[in-house]
Amino acid sequence: MATWTDLATAVAALPETVPGTAYGHRAWRIRKKLLAWERPLRSADRAALGAAAPDGDIIGLPTADEAEVGELIAAFPTVFFTTPHFTGTRVVLARLAPLPVDLLQHLLTEAWRRHAPKRLVARFDTLRAAPSDAPT
Repeated sequence: MATWTDLATAVAALPETVPGTAYGHRAWRIRKKLLAWERPLRSADRAALGAAAPDGDIIGLPTADEAEVGELIAAFPTVFFTTPHFTGTRVVLARLAPLPVDLLQHLLTEAWRRHAPKRLVARFDTLRAAPSDAPT
């Protein structure tokens, strides 16, 4: 299950990403576009979620579209959720602790692919496809 270290490590493996802050909380970006950010629940979120409001660390993640938000929530209801603040957006909220690390890495990589320049993505794919045990 994921930790802040897992998140930071996964983002650092993606070229040209930088850690920073957004609204006073931890955030990671590629060229000014958010890949993930710490998103504590606000009082309005807690009021809207009621007893379903989760405790613990929460992150915001951009998705491809609103449909993906719904798919993630349906497939992993103990991990992903949303609040009225994000209705109609491509953002899903995730409880960090129960989030599988491999799923976190996948979501971050896909978000990075959507925001990174095409040449950078192509170079990244070429490097990943190169066999690591190739003779030199």
